[in-house]
Amino acid sequence: MATNDRPRSERLETRPLGEIEPARSRHMWTRSSVHATDSLVFAGEWDGTVTAFDRDALEPRWSVDHPEHAVGLETLRDSVVVAGRGDTGTIAAYDLESGEKRWSYGTADDVGESSRESIFYQPYVVALETGSVRNTENAAGSGSGSALYAAARRYERDGEHREWHSAVYAFDADGAVRWRYETDASPISIDLDDAGERLAVGYNRCMGEHDNGLVVLETESGTLEWSWDPGTEGDRRVGDVSFDGDRIAVSSHGDKRGYLLGPGGAELWRVDLATETEIDGETLYAYPNHAYANDGRVAFVTGNTYAVDSRETDGRHPNEHRIAAFDADGQALWDHGVGGFVHGLAAAGDTVVAPCAQNFRVRDPDTHGVRSFSLADGERAFEPLAGIATAATVRDETVGVIEEPVEYHDEGATRGTYALRVDSLE
Repeated sequence: MATNDRPRSERLETRPLGEIEPARSRHMWTRSSVHATDSLVFAGEWDGTVTAFDRDALEPRWSVDHPEHAVGLETLRDSVVVAGRGDTGTIAAYDLESGEKRWSYGTADDVGESSRESIFYQPYVVALETGSVRNTENAAGSGSGSALYAAARRYERDGEHREWHSAVYAFDADGAVRWRYETDASPISIDLDDAGERLAVGYNRCMGEHDNGLVVLETESGTLEWSWDPGTEGDRRVGDVSFDGDRIAVSSHGDKRGYLLGPGGAELWRVDLATETEIDGETLYAYPNHAYANDGRVAFVTGNTYAVDSRETDGRHPNEHRIAAFDADGQALWDHGVGGFVHGLAAAGDTVVAPCAQNFRVRDPDTHGVRSFSLADGERAFEPLAGIATAATVRDETVGVIEEPVEYHDEGATRGTYALRVDSLE
C-alpha cells in the first residue's frame, strides 16, 4: 500500500469491527468480506453484521444484520448484495444509501439444507459477480451492473460417501432468477467477460457425474457453451478462473499448473506453478489457488505445501505462497513471495492486491499484511499488519482490507484485532 514516510498509524484509516474468535495456526474458512464503491466501503462480518462506511473518512453510514455469516459482497445498481453462509445460504440485496432490504433468496431451496450442524455442511454462497445484461445499459449511480451472478454449494458426507450439491444463478436487479445451472460438483470461482455475454465457472471438486473443472455459460439463458478439464486423476480440478477478452486463465488444482485457454477451451499455454517435487525423500506440492488476467498478462498465486503421502510435512515446496506473472505467450515476467495464505485476490486493471494471512507451517507474523502488485512490473508495496489479512478490495487506488486476530498454538498470545483498514496506493 502507501510507501511514504508517514508513520503507519497516520496512513491507515481504521475502524474496529465486532468480536470474532482469533484464527489459529491453520488458516480458517472465509469469515469476513469487504467491498468498495465510488463513495463507500462495506464490511461484512462473521456474525452477519454489514456496515457501510464513508470511503474517505470511514464514518459509518448504516448497518444491517444479515441473517447469516456475511462472506461475500458485491454492488448491483443501487444495492449492495451480500453472500451468506448458514442454514439457508441467503443472498440478499440492501439499498446502498439506507441499508433497507430490497430482496433476498435462500439457495438452500436448490442445494438442500445442511445435514449436520457443522459450518462445513451449511449452504455457502462462494462467489458473486455483477455485469450488464446483454443489450442493456448499466444503471447510473454508485453501484454497478444490471445482472447478478452467484454460485452456491453444499457438502454432505455419509460414511465414505461424499457429495456436493451446487447451483449457479443469474439474477435480474429486482432479485428475479433468470436461470439456474445445477450440478453435483463444487464451484469455487466465477468470472464474467467484459461484454457480459459469458460466465466462466470453476469447480474445485468433481465427485459425481459432473466431471469438468471449467464450464463457460451463455449469460442470457445459462446455456453451456463449452467446458474444459485438466484431465487429472482424482476429484481435484480448478482453483480459480479469470477472463481476459476471449481468453480465460485457469489455475489447476488437478496438476498444480496454470493455463491460458482460448475460445472453446483451446490450450494456448500452460506453466508449472507448484507441481510435485521431490525434496528430502518427500513428494511435495502446493495448490494454485488464484488467477487474475488483464491486458495480455496473467498472475497466479499458490498456497500451502502438502505432501503426497501425508498431510503433515516438515518440508516446504519452493513455490509455495508465491505470485507469478506471465505475458500473453506464457513467458515469465516476475514472481514474488506472499509469505502466507491468500484467501482471495482483489484486482482492478493492472493492480493486484493480495491479503496475506498465516503460513501454518512456519507461523511467522512477519508474513501478515497486504501486498500490492503491478501485473507489468511486480510488487508495488507491502503494508504489515499485526493480525492476518483475510479479505481485500481495490477501487481507484483505494485499498480496503479486513484484519482478523490470530493466536498461534505455540504462543498463547493474540496478535492483531478485528478491523477494517483503508489506505491509498498513491
